[in-house]
Amino acid sequence: MTSTSPYHQLRAELESLTTEAFRPELSEIDRLPTLEIARLMNAEDTTVPAAVAERLPQIAAAIDAVAERMARGGRLLYAGAGTAGRLGVLDASECPPTFNTEPSQVIGLIAGGPEAMVTSVEGAEDSRELAVEALDALGLTARDTVVGVSASGRTPYAVGAVEHARARGALTVGLACNTGSALAAAAEHGIEVVVGPELLTGSTRLKAGTAQKLVLNMISTITMIRLGKTYGNLMVDVRASNDKLRARSRRIVALATGAPEEDIEKALAATDGEVKIAILTLLADIDAPTAAHLLTHTDGHLRAALDQARG
Repeated sequence: MTSTSPYHQLRAELESLTTEAFRPELSEIDRLPTLEIARLMNAEDTTVPAAVAERLPQIAAAIDAVAERMARGGRLLYAGAGTAGRLGVLDASECPPTFNTEPSQVIGLIAGGPEAMVTSVEGAEDSRELAVEALDALGLTARDTVVGVSASGRTPYAVGAVEHARARGALTVGLACNTGSALAAAAEHGIEVVVGPELLTGSTRLKAGTAQKLVLNMISTITMIRLGKTYGNLMVDVRASNDKLRARSRRIVALATGAPEEDIEKALAATDGEVKIAILTLLADIDAPTAAHLLTHTDGHLRAALDQARG
């Protein structure tokens, strides 16, 4: 008689996933020289960008929807467990220094909470309730976007987050690495980047993790471009919080304006280090308060403010 215990059901479910498939041709990888293993890993990694490329239309559609919500004051919330959750937290944590966003604008939620960033919190990924509690604690609204991230596409925490968010009217994106996933089906925008079986069976911190990192990079970066956080390919909303970033700020102003170093120093001093305002004062030959007013009027879009200033 076939067992129908939860363990056997889960085992059968995992065995059906591409990301969990066993590759017999690699069964003696531990016998290979280190250089050969490195070559194998490198060759595996080169297939990931192509898998992402196949989903670019879906990714772009999701980004446009995310940007529209954020332009109306919404937030971008990532939700995942394990590697997927950590990647979401990483992407979110890099937005404030890169794009001068408020910490509350892009948030990464990981099953098990902050402790799970550095250690495994047993059972947290299996709890839909924890995802619901985390989103409710943030005061989820219909203007927000929730991106569930899960290599398998079945992680209850990620699926639960997306289902709850969609029921509340929020925009939802499901990022998985298997086809026909519950996560993609639950989301308004399903993105399934199929990278194939891993070098180490089921170790989705490898190709699947790389694919997720690439897609999350796209979601946050292109959304910020759409929101006017860049001027060309310059990070004009960078937050100069250390010596390296202060030096980068000066270089960005120089690249954007071609102004002499002395003028750049004066502009940054007059704008309290605000790169975007400093660039506008130099390019439009206006004072800092006028530049700040124009940028407020154009929702921070430097090109639009420059067009108005030139008039």
